[in-house]
Parts: sequence; C-alpha cells; structure tokens
Amino acid sequence: MSASARQIQPAYELARERYAALGVDTDAALQQLGRIALSLHCWQGDDVGGFENPGGELTGGIATTGNYPGKARTPAELRRDLDVVYRLLPGSHRLSLHAIYLEVDRPVERNAIEPQHFAGWVAWARENSHGLDFNPTCFSHRLAADGFTLSHRDPGIRQYWIEHCSASRRIGDYFGRELGTPAVTNLWIPDGYKDSPADRGAPRRRLLEALDRVFAERLPHNVDSVEPKLFGIGSESYVTGSMEFYTAYAVSRRMWLTLDSGHFHPTESIADKISSLLLFLDGLLLHVSRGVRWDSDHVVTFTDDLQAIAQELVRAEALDRVAIGLDYFDASINRLAAWAIGARNTLRALLNALLEPRALLARYEAEGDFSSRLALQEELKAMPAGAVWDYHCLSHGVPVGMDAMKVIKAYEETELAQR
Repeated sequence: MSASARQIQPAYELARERYAALGVDTDAALQQLGRIALSLHCWQGDDVGGFENPGGELTGGIATTGNYPGKARTPAELRRDLDVVYRLLPGSHRLSLHAIYLEVDRPVERNAIEPQHFAGWVAWARENSHGLDFNPTCFSHRLAADGFTLSHRDPGIRQYWIEHCSASRRIGDYFGRELGTPAVTNLWIPDGYKDSPADRGAPRRRLLEALDRVFAERLPHNVDSVEPKLFGIGSESYVTGSMEFYTAYAVSRRMWLTLDSGHFHPTESIADKISSLLLFLDGLLLHVSRGVRWDSDHVVTFTDDLQAIAQELVRAEALDRVAIGLDYFDASINRLAAWAIGARNTLRALLNALLEPRALLARYEAEGDFSSRLALQEELKAMPAGAVWDYHCLSHGVPVGMDAMKVIKAYEETELAQR
C-alpha cells in the first residue's frame, strides 16, 4: 500500500465515524454516488469545432477564448483524450455528442445525417461501456447566419432545420437501441434578436409548429429534452425559446426540460426550479456550467451554486429522474484538465449532498427548530467530506487530488505537444 493510500484509509475511517454520529452511512452514500453517470460534453475537447467543417467559423452565439495547444483535430484524437479523462473519474459515465462530430469521407448536409455517420462513436462507446447522448447542431451554418433556425420566417430554411432535428432524434434512438441505454437528445436553437423586436409572438408560433413536426415520430430508445435560454450573443433582447415557452411546451407535450446553470440571470440559481418542475415533468436534463457575469460557459468549480444544485437533487430524491450533463468550453487551459476539474467537482458536490443528515435536518425543520437547522447546515461545511471523496477515488483506482494533474501533464507531453 502506498504512503498516500495509508493516509487515506484511516482518514476515511475517522470521517465515517464523524458522519455516523449524525446518522449518515458513508458507505451507502458512496454506493449511490457510484451509480450516478455524468454525461461529458464532447465539445470541450476541440472548442466546439466538430468535424463537419474543420476550421469553420463559430456562429449562433457560440464563442471560445484562448489558444492552448493540443486541440483534438480528428475523432480518433478526441476519443483518445476522452479515454484519459474518463480514467480520472470514479464511476462509469456517458458522452454527449453534437451532430457536427460525425465521421464522413465527404460533406453531408445536416438534414441528411444518418446513424451510420456515428457508427465509430457507438463502437467506441460499446467497448468502453459509455452511454451516448445527442444534440442537433443549429449553429455555425450558412442557414443559421441570420440568427434564426426553427423559427425562421423562410419556410424553406425552417424545413431544413426541422429535417435536421428529426434526423438527430433518430440518431439518438440508434444510440439507445445499440447501447441498451436511452439517449437524451437535447434541442437548443440560437434564435433571437439583438434588439427589441416589433413582434414577439410570430417567431414563437413558428417555433411551436416546427417543434410539433420534429417530435411527431415516436422513438422508444430516445428521450427528448428542450433547452431554454435567457439571452445569447446576438440575441440580447429576445430569445424565441425562452424559459416560459419551453416550460409550457415540455409540460404540454410530456417531454423533458433542460436547465443550463449558465442560461439565467447571474444571481438566479436553477436549484430552486428543480422541485417545482418535477411536479409537472417526467424528467429534467441539467447542463452544469458556470456563469461569470454575461458569459455562461466557464469550467465548473466547487461553488455554492453547484453545491445547491446537488443538494436539491438529493433532497428532492430526484437522481433517478434527472440526467446530469456538463456544458462549458475553455480553450485557455489544458482541455483535459477543464473536463476533469469540472466533472470531479460535480461528483464531489453530489457526494457532499449525499452526506447530508437529511433526516435530522428534516426533523429540525418539522419541529420549527430553525436555529438548530441553520447551526447544523453550517457545521456540515467543516465536516471531512474531502476524506470520503479521496477514499472514493482510491477505491475506484483513479488519481487522488493533484495526482490527476500528473496524468494530464504526462499526456500533454507525449500526445498533446505533438499536435
């Protein structure tokens, strides 16, 4: 046993005793954490470029900053990078693909994409026991250049994006059927106006009609979710697919709603929305991100907002009704580090939530003893959750603490530096 392991084991034993005194079974918490699968986002590895048009311009409110070396240039490189990241995460996890990550020998229009164009991803996922999720790509395209897709006033352009989103759903169904785990296919569009529109209703009526056509086909291995946004670059004043629009649509059509933690007001947390929405929806998809002022897509850090989201998922007993995905892209640091830091922080936040003495907190609340509730909530912040996390990593054979960066730095020297 290494020196590190000799330190981690006794630290965990002490932490287990501390939590047991509060009625928390740390072994049970770790077992539950081990069953949670995050859906990593493929687009962190290549700055949302994809393989449809390498080197093409990002449009539709999508922007990455930084030029850190080592960006993945091919599907094979991206998969190799992901293999390293997954080895840094305890548990078994998924991958979320965008449509522009297809593998083709010649250009294929987005409304003509087929399952065969993603067969390489399915083979890789099957070999590594990953589930796959999917996203139509309604940006960085000549027919989205004016900022509108499914709500476009031109029927021909609107039809193109209807066909693309319909094809994307069939690819999600293919993933689910081939891998034995349903794919969540998430629909987000950039549609909106930079300045105040004269008619807010017409684009939304067109979007409503288009969505009904997209979702008309029943696909048993695919779970549909729709994603709202407050504003975007180029749509600062009006977004067609607002929170109100998509919430009403998801409830009325019995589908999932996506909550991106960077898509709301800077002081607005998605944590408070979860328990309300699950009263009316079968499920939710979370895109865990971090907003900094106006920008929504920073690497996830161990913030109060992140912990609040995790706490709400656990307190609401919603883990079996919520899919958890990541959504950020940072090209200013090592891209594998960005992936691993964000994913490990998300898992750590979920662990902290699972280590809460929920029965005791609920009892204080039911008795009206809010002083004890507050005191215990504050005491929990100093409990040895880090020792439990280190033990979890050790038990799963993944690097503990900064040892993860040693793996990333070694890979950078042998692989990324050669690109």
